Amino acid sequence: MGNIANVLTLQSEEAALIAELQAGSEEAYAWLIAHYHQPIYSLLARMVQDREAAADMTQEVFVKIFRGMSGFHGESSLRTWIYRIALREASNQRRWWTRHKKQEVPIEQELAESENGAPLQLKEVLVDPAESPFENAVHAENRARVEAALNQVPEPFRTTLILREIEGFIYEEVAEMQGVNVGTVKSRLVRGRACLRAVLRTVPNEVRHPARPGFEVPVGEEAG
Repeated sequence: MGNIANVLTLQSEEAALIAELQAGSEEAYAWLIAHYHQPIYSLLARMVQDREAAADMTQEVFVKIFRGMSGFHGESSLRTWIYRIALREASNQRRWWTRHKKQEVPIEQELAESENGAPLQLKEVLVDPAESPFENAVHAENRARVEAALNQVPEPFRTTLILREIEGFIYEEVAEMQGVNVGTVKSRLVRGRACLRAVLRTVPNEVRHPARPGFEVPVGEEAG
């Protein structure tokens, strides 16, 4: 019963927040930005691999949230709705980049095991906002390797990995955001993890920066 009570409480709190947002409450919008700005920026930075573009896109996401809030009727959770807007922005940016910069997404890599026979876990090596400076330094090398390798995982597997393994969304939420069924999400995760393992075998230990110059975005980094 305790879990049910907690769920009902959260739903009630979200409903109250949505009502305040739709009423134009500045305090509610300030809370929304404070709560979601950093996670959305980190998601976009990983997806488009450009910090300046990610910062601009983050601002655009919140503009669209403000404009679209009156039309939000609770078909999904507020968090899922916000992330879906962010995913559309990232998709639009990638299409623009492909048209104007002629960048091609790498073809899926040959599957292989990691050096020690077991894959590095994203949650273990990517920065957590709660990490101490010491823990951050200890994990820096593995984190840089995983970030660089993740950038080489082709779509839609990379986005699925980010949403599930880094952002922590459940399968059903990822499926809703990507407009697919849960089985497809699980299949993409299997292929994405296998591809990540394959790429990690080719990423040198001394890697400190991903493929595009100037891009290194720990989860806890502030948007510009």
